[in-house]
Amino acid sequence: MIIDFKREIFYPIRNQINSKSIPDLLNNFIIKSRVNSNYDIVDISSLDKLRKNSLLLIKKSSKNLNINDFVHVITNNNNLFDDQFIKNIHLVSDLEKSYNLLINHMYYHEDQINVDDDYMLINNSKISKFANIDKSAFIGNNCIISRGVKIGKNCILKNNVIIKNSLIEDDVSIGDNTVIGSTGFGFDLKNMGSNNLTPQIGIVYVDKNVRIGSNCSIDRGKIDYTYIGKNTMLDNQIHIAHNVILGSNVCIAAQCGISGSTTLGNNIIMGGQSGIAGHLKIGNNVVIAAKSGVTKNIKDNSIVAGFPAVDIKEWKKNIIKLKKYGYKQN
Repeated sequence: MIIDFKREIFYPIRNQINSKSIPDLLNNFIIKSRVNSNYDIVDISSLDKLRKNSLLLIKKSSKNLNINDFVHVITNNNNLFDDQFIKNIHLVSDLEKSYNLLINHMYYHEDQINVDDDYMLINNSKISKFANIDKSAFIGNNCIISRGVKIGKNCILKNNVIIKNSLIEDDVSIGDNTVIGSTGFGFDLKNMGSNNLTPQIGIVYVDKNVRIGSNCSIDRGKIDYTYIGKNTMLDNQIHIAHNVILGSNVCIAAQCGISGSTTLGNNIIMGGQSGIAGHLKIGNNVVIAAKSGVTKNIKDNSIVAGFPAVDIKEWKKNIIKLKKYGYKQN
């Protein structure tokens, strides 16, 4: 599933760049370059969605990589640079710093001081002049709705809800003190600190008929989106990290967390205080018992429990053995 959105609606252009100006911007990091075309850069691509006249920053090659002349590649992979089918490419010494520099130069975003928005005070809530809210939606007290946000028909936002960088479809209910579209936990472990955050310039897309409880946080995608599927039910105090994809009819109990870039299928149940590590794939019709820790991919129609989470039959056998023989430390 690919969701199209206009990035500049959420993140206004700060500086226009073109393909031949990139070496000047990345002067300290450029090792070598190959540039055969000159055009204005208007967006950022990911491996999941290539966009025309865009930048693509990647660490490694892919068998399905099909770069056209209007995608400008920046990489730290020498083998990828040697691929002569890529017409416009720069090899850099530090990909993370190159990404940060380029995005911060190109876009206004909320992790910079000079973020660009204009709010109106309506019924005790701050609502951006650049937001699009259906007249049938209910907005509680002390809410903040930022630029680019779209809220569909018959939605309910209870008190102190913050929504930014998000598209909310019809019939969505959002509980008190929930934040949707917050900054993802992106940074380089070798270069930490608030001044070195990796810019997150994607969105959150909440599909129809979704219930989101109180005190939840849903981070926006880094480049593309975080997706909450139709008919999904989220309890209170749940964290959904950036780039996570939730299928339809997902039910998640309180105090669960899902790490970044993990994909969940349809008809999934997560018990309370369970967690899923990042970059995993969870199949359809999966049940994850309460307090479980998922560290590996899970196949369709599985029921898992424990930490690390295993098939529940195996987990029950392990519990019986533990009660019978006790824990023996090697």
